[in-house]
Amino acid sequence: MTGMPATPEPRGQVSDAVKGNWVDRLAPIPCRPYLRLSRADRPIGTWLLLLPCWMGLALAMLQDGRATWHDLWIFAGCAIGAFLMRGAGCTWNDITDRKFDALVERTRSRPIPSGQVSVKLACIWLVLQAMIAFAILLSFNINAIFLGILALLPVAIYPFAKRFTWWPQIFLGVAFNWGALLAWTAHSGRLNTPALVLYAGGITWTLFYDTIYAHQDTEDDALIGVKSTARLFADNSPKWLQAFLIITVSLFALAVIITTLPNSGPSSMAVALIGPLAMGWHMQWQMRRLDTNNPKTCMMLFRSNRDTGLIPLLFFAAAWFV
Repeated sequence: MTGMPATPEPRGQVSDAVKGNWVDRLAPIPCRPYLRLSRADRPIGTWLLLLPCWMGLALAMLQDGRATWHDLWIFAGCAIGAFLMRGAGCTWNDITDRKFDALVERTRSRPIPSGQVSVKLACIWLVLQAMIAFAILLSFNINAIFLGILALLPVAIYPFAKRFTWWPQIFLGVAFNWGALLAWTAHSGRLNTPALVLYAGGITWTLFYDTIYAHQDTEDDALIGVKSTARLFADNSPKWLQAFLIITVSLFALAVIITTLPNSGPSSMAVALIGPLAMGWHMQWQMRRLDTNNPKTCMMLFRSNRDTGLIPLLFFAAAWFV
């Protein structure tokens, strides 16, 4: 008696994509390579770009106790913009890294090195995503628009950072958490200290989760000369990650205190402060399960950071109603 044949992988599927994702199942076949180029089959990056935006908006509303219909649009506009700009950033990253990606087991199935999309078409796709995102940005106030344009600088630099520094994760953190500054400013019209503290905490959070992510590729990265904090820390990674955890929780808590202390009551502050503490508990849960020599575990823990970011956001939002 013969066994059933194995179900074939969807044609062109990227090796580290979420199995059974909507792109491989539902998207029109001609669109799939471009959606894969934008990482639409791997939504965690969109979440990690979006959550600092929503945190910045929630704390800005908590600081002045004001909510308008425009804040609902900021909330939705950040979601759409995060999807588009994450897609544009990943497209740019894959254009610049196409030769490296072809040499790494986990990334050689990406659309450009695998030949699904040409560099020329990838550039057109990049511009299209960026222009739609820019149209959304124009609906915000002038200071937020300025910050949105300025965000293009770290986005442009990040793919090259791994070539000249052992700390490319800092450049990723600068780019990925920019939304905290933008969304705060879109609500308040100006940039205040709590947003900067929240932004700094987001950068150390990025150092935490992206170091875990980078441990998947340390052997290939060493062979091709790509730098990362995972390679730099090596067996000392748990100690560094523990430090990033403590700094992240401390900065998020400080952002809450200086947001709520002047204008909100002690109840609002207490509820909001639960967020960073619970976030730290979730990061500690990751530490207990960390195995830097197991790529599947590293990927699982990296993806769990969606929940890590949702935890403080929910408490920031709850504090507004106290």
